[in-house]
Amino acid sequence: MNASSALAVSAIADGDVEAVVALWQRCGLTRPWNDPHADIALARRRDNSTVLVGRDGNAIVATVMVGHDGHRGWVYYVAVDPDIRKRGFGRAIMTAAEDWLRQAGIAKLQLLVRRENTQAGAFYVSLGFEESTSVMFQKWLDGRETPPQN
Repeated sequence: MNASSALAVSAIADGDVEAVVALWQRCGLTRPWNDPHADIALARRRDNSTVLVGRDGNAIVATVMVGHDGHRGWVYYVAVDPDIRKRGFGRAIMTAAEDWLRQAGIAKLQLLVRRENTQAGAFYVSLGFEESTSVMFQKWLDGRETPPQN
């Protein structure tokens, strides 16, 4: 099966939100300190970000949150239904994110992967990504301590 022809990709609709959050939870992408509903609402609020959903028939089987700061594109919440992986849906949803960024005139795509997630790292390398030489720093602006990394 050609995943790109089987996967119908579109921007998230209001009726998709609960199914998308459920998929993210099944994929282990949510964290207690990040409200996925608020993340979706934030991505939909402006024209420099969105959530793309990939459907196989009527089922949402893949997602990516994509956005840009005017120079660099970023992706988050890249998910493929765990029961149907290895069918090219991850590659197809990432291609859709890259196309969305290209249409916005963005030339560089960046993403973050937790160090322990070697499977995701290998997936992105297979798509042509390279590990950056940059170091990421963080600071919680609301005064909370950095949560344990897991």
